[in-house]
Amino acid sequence: MYPLSYIEPVFRPPSEWKSLILQVTNGCSWNKCTFCDMYTSESKKFRPKKPEVIEQELLAIKQSGLPVSRVFLADGDAMMLPFNRLKEILLLIQKYFPNNVRVSSYCLPRNLGNKTVEQLAELKSLGLKILYVGCESGDDEVLALINKGETYQSSLIALQKIKAAGIKSSVMILNGLGGPKYSKQHAINSAKLMNEAQPDYLATLVVSFPLGEERFAAPFNGDFRQLTQQELFEEMAVLLNTLELDKTIFRSDHASNYLVLKGILGQDKAKLVAQVEQALTTPEQVSLRQEWQRGL
Repeated sequence: MYPLSYIEPVFRPPSEWKSLILQVTNGCSWNKCTFCDMYTSESKKFRPKKPEVIEQELLAIKQSGLPVSRVFLADGDAMMLPFNRLKEILLLIQKYFPNNVRVSSYCLPRNLGNKTVEQLAELKSLGLKILYVGCESGDDEVLALINKGETYQSSLIALQKIKAAGIKSSVMILNGLGGPKYSKQHAINSAKLMNEAQPDYLATLVVSFPLGEERFAAPFNGDFRQLTQQELFEEMAVLLNTLELDKTIFRSDHASNYLVLKGILGQDKAKLVAQVEQALTTPEQVSLRQEWQRGL
């Protein structure tokens, strides 16, 4: 275990389970998305960590002798830091762990508004290899209802910058985010956004509300309810059928999903669509997660 003191709770992408979680910021600077309760506690009020504190932590890890090959920059909004601060952090990581450490971070599309492709490429040369982008939806109506503070266009611009800089992108889309009323347009426009962006990785999970859905549902004015299992499969079928991806690794295997889907789009598109169709028509013949097996 790394000798660090964290401001809890700390979140990371599932694929970063082997990484050193380096908390360079606390919380999220936006923190207004109605579906997200990750950083709502008072202890998670947003603030950057001072570089000298980060260096002390890196030194402590170096002195512990624990191996470091991957670093995830936490919390949810590390990429909002200015380019020069991010560069300083990456140089500190290189200083203490010079053997080609792979660095990653969550990234809100707005984080890249004041960063050029050239700056992102420089960060990539210093070890920043992958950004996890929570687009959530490509539909502007749904994005407004969930107070994401982003649009189809702002998400696309950010993803195009990431690609132009040579950094890998891993995008998250939330199934069920628009409820029944917006389900089809949410799926279609999310797929259209992905078709334009061609991310390296695409993942889906099912929106859920462990602390209750009242805050989320209020802007819908009575037009929201959580999708049934059948409706979630129908939405996934629309998404997959609309996606036109060349070589994107696709995962829908988060614990919130009833049906586990894995493949590469587009070569596995027909297979994945067939799996969803089978879940729709003969669910008794498909291995589905039970309610008690699902969660965040």
